[in-house]
Order: sequence, then structure tokens, then C-alpha cells
Amino acid sequence: MVKVPFVKKREGAIVPKYGSPSAAGADLYACLEAPVTILPQETKLIPTGLTMELPEGYAGLIYARSGLALKRNLAPANKVGVVDSDYRGEVMVALFNHGTTPQTIEHGERIAQLVVTPYLTVEFVEEEVLSSTERGEGGFGSTGTK
Repeated sequence: MVKVPFVKKREGAIVPKYGSPSAAGADLYACLEAPVTILPQETKLIPTGLTMELPEGYAGLIYARSGLALKRNLAPANKVGVVDSDYRGEVMVALFNHGTTPQTIEHGERIAQLVVTPYLTVEFVEEEVLSSTERGEGGFGSTGTK
């Protein structure tokens, strides 16, 4: 098991928790001194109160919690946040309200999920021609819907 050291930078910070033994993402919790209201079509930066030391070669990907997105129209503004292994600042979640009514976030509320995953750093090599494939240059929707 990969260990991720963390520091609580704010009083009341909650350690990320997995909702089930097979969950890919660990819940991130709001660490707030007072509730924060997010108006329709507005983004607010919500602190978690935690800093982390992700191992080199790993990234923390911040995704929406499906229930929060479905029931309250709240999801990360950048769709997927990326926490790099060399980042030592507080993990924050930019929540966007896609709905038509204000939404209030309370301290201790689950606001997103963090998936820690390995990644590859690649070297980009310029070529004159790329290998051909059956798909070729077919873009969005080119492989059909069924």
C-alpha cells in the first residue's frame, strides 16, 4: 500500500476517507470556520485544511462526488483538479454551482473525491509522419455510438 503523509493546516481538518473497501476515490471534506454559500454559476474555493506529500510518480486527481453533482449541482470548476507530487500547499477544491439555486457548504461536508494514481512523464518527439491506423484522423463521434 502506498502511504501519503499529510499535515493538518487548519483546526478541524478531516482526513480523507474511502467510502467502501473498493472505492477508488477518498472523500475530501470542507474545512470551514463558517458556512460558504455558492450562488448559481459561481465558483468558490473550498479549503480541506490538509497539505499532502504525494510520492514522486503519483498525482492526486480531484473529481466530483456523484451525489453532490446530481443532487446539488456542485462539481469542481476545472472538472478534474490535479495535485502534483511536488505541491506542498493546502489542497483546495474549486466548487462550481451549475444549478439555479444557491448552495451552502458546511464544515465537515464531503466536497470531492481524491484518486491517487501513478502517471508517466513522457518525452515529446517531433516526427515528419506518424504511423497509420484504421481510425486515422476520425475525431469526435467517428467510432459510432453503438
